[in-house]
Amino acid sequence: MIQDIGDHTYHVEYRPVPLARDGILLSYRGREVLVKLTGEKSFTYPTYGDYDGLEANRFRWLFAEDSQQFYLADEALPEKDGFSYVNINFMRGASPRHLAFAGIVGLSLSVWYGNHRFCGHCGRPMKHSDTERMVHCDACHTMIYPRICPAVIVAVRYGDKLLVSKYAGREYKNVALLAGFAEVGESIEDTVHREVMEEVGIKVKNLTFYKSQPWCFTDTLLLGFFCDLDGDDTLKVDHRELATADWIDRQDIPDDLEKASLTMEMMTLFKKGIY
Repeated sequence: MIQDIGDHTYHVEYRPVPLARDGILLSYRGREVLVKLTGEKSFTYPTYGDYDGLEANRFRWLFAEDSQQFYLADEALPEKDGFSYVNINFMRGASPRHLAFAGIVGLSLSVWYGNHRFCGHCGRPMKHSDTERMVHCDACHTMIYPRICPAVIVAVRYGDKLLVSKYAGREYKNVALLAGFAEVGESIEDTVHREVMEEVGIKVKNLTFYKSQPWCFTDTLLLGFFCDLDGDDTLKVDHRELATADWIDRQDIPDDLEKASLTMEMMTLFKKGIY
């Protein structure tokens, strides 16, 4: 999956390091990130040495991978010297994988910082904590930390068939499993039952938790469940959420080419007869 970065270590602990010439710069323009392509699916990011004419205070420390330090540009850097912006979805199949993961995490943090420039309670400018990843308002003492949305990914089995769907009105057009966000006051198991019923009108049983995945494309923590059909297999598809939903045979499940998502990993396990 996208967060599996091999021998590299992602350091999430908040320990800012002063910007040096080899500091890696993450610059975003909407959902595009600044890179230099070195192959069809390979790339590098700019370093501060590539943009050393800019003041260091324009960049905020984000995190580290191994000893590499990553910094966020306060506004989109200009394209130059082979560096250009690509859609963030490029990272789903890009290499090196640890750098692809960094670009996705950086986007999530960029959006969070951008959405909390001002206090949502009193409207005054927010200040950044020096000791933790938090912004605060000196006027009304509001404190805001990054928030992650819990959501379920559900693999519904019916003998040798698996329930797959395609999202309605989404950029991603391939088949996927059912998914949905947990609501306030709801257990994650109740989320599974509710989302399946809302999206395709069936009941499920034998819920088994498989694995979680941080999905920073949408600031989501995914919780993957396998389960079995309980009763009638007739689907009543909510086309506001799904373009299609169908039972497909095990052997017809597509191959996982990107090795990026929890959805495809779970589908592959079912295809191989492991789950």
